[in-house]
Amino acid sequence: MASEVLWNAPFADQPVDALVRVPGSKSLTARWMLLAAAAAEPSVLRGALVSRDTRLMRDALERLGAVLEVQDGALHVTPIPAPPTDPADPVEIHTGLAGTVMRFVPLLAALHHGDVRFTGDPAALQRPMDPVIDLLRQQGVEVTEHGETGRLPLTVHGTGKLPGGRLEVDASGSSQFISNMLLVAAHAEADVELVHIGEVLPSLPHIEMTMETLRQAGIEASHGLDGQGRHRWQVRHGEIRPMEVTVEPDLSNAGPFLAAALATGGTIAVDDWPETTTQPGDAYRDLLTRMGGEVWREGRTMCVRGTGEIHGIDADMSAMGELVPTMSALCALADSPSRLTGVAHLRGHETDRLKALATELTKVGARTAELDDGVEIHPGELRGAVFESYEDHRMATAGAIIGLRVPDLRVVDIGTTQKTLPDFVGMWLSMLHPEPAADDA
Repeated sequence: MASEVLWNAPFADQPVDALVRVPGSKSLTARWMLLAAAAAEPSVLRGALVSRDTRLMRDALERLGAVLEVQDGALHVTPIPAPPTDPADPVEIHTGLAGTVMRFVPLLAALHHGDVRFTGDPAALQRPMDPVIDLLRQQGVEVTEHGETGRLPLTVHGTGKLPGGRLEVDASGSSQFISNMLLVAAHAEADVELVHIGEVLPSLPHIEMTMETLRQAGIEASHGLDGQGRHRWQVRHGEIRPMEVTVEPDLSNAGPFLAAALATGGTIAVDDWPETTTQPGDAYRDLLTRMGGEVWREGRTMCVRGTGEIHGIDADMSAMGELVPTMSALCALADSPSRLTGVAHLRGHETDRLKALATELTKVGARTAELDDGVEIHPGELRGAVFESYEDHRMATAGAIIGLRVPDLRVVDIGTTQKTLPDFVGMWLSMLHPEPAADDA
């Protein structure tokens, strides 16, 4: 067991009825922070998420020379200065379990003139880094691997420059292996052409998110197919202009609260849901409708109502793999079997999420089958149990969802939710027990 700290997941004795405000998107915050640190002049980010992952990103960027300060509730970013002629003193960056830090920052570190060593939490040392290392070496950057091949810890021996040009990468394991190069490509000495050579490309919306942030930062970037039908991205060499942006709410983090509406037959409204977005979490609108929920907008608010019925679903989740733990929890509460597929890459996340979900859902009474690229879930008579989180924030919130309907469900290390949602427990309890409205009389 990862931790002896058990959280008694609250049982819902009545339908939920609450307005939820989730903090800024972790994925967008990470991209904007990195771009701001690489920009020509200072930038201002409003609504940026403050969580363990983003604190790790902030620390990494500061170690490379950026200055990040909170003023009047906004994050002000002074960019990394131009590298000195002589190599700087060695730098060490701790990535924690943040994929955005361990996979985005090494490419930025190549623009640092000196050695940058990357390490992380024990579980991070098991996550694949081969495509990051390969991209660096294609750019002529020396990388020293200190442990298992293709894993952290490693040292990037930065020379202060990237030549750019044509690059190939297999991003079958994570879209982050595309975004990492795109985010620094404008600083390369020549335009960058990046071609995906893998068999599958997961989480394409996350790559489009990266492209959209590049365009908003004044960078000329395009996506298409090459002559062999492979995905190809092109980024022009140029200056990253300073930016003043407001980060959208994290729609993936809204998922457990929306799921609570279906689980309890109640209603949840999420404030400031964007009209258009590149966030994969926007897919909840369609997915929850297919599972029996009622979904509608009221101005800037997205509303979901449970009808008392939760239907199983057969869904290709390849574009929105991070939603699978939340969806799996609902599938365990459904009235028919479900298949969630297209997500073999989830085996390389904070934990092997497919194995973890199959194990924990079976433990609480569902019948599961672990597929090569997903999970099959047959609902059963659920029972209380100790639900392991595996130091994975989305596994922890999946346990909380099931606990709404299953008494005596205890989640191991609910604190791991601080990775992306610092006050998950407080928000969850407020959803279940909202404060009464003030008496106008």
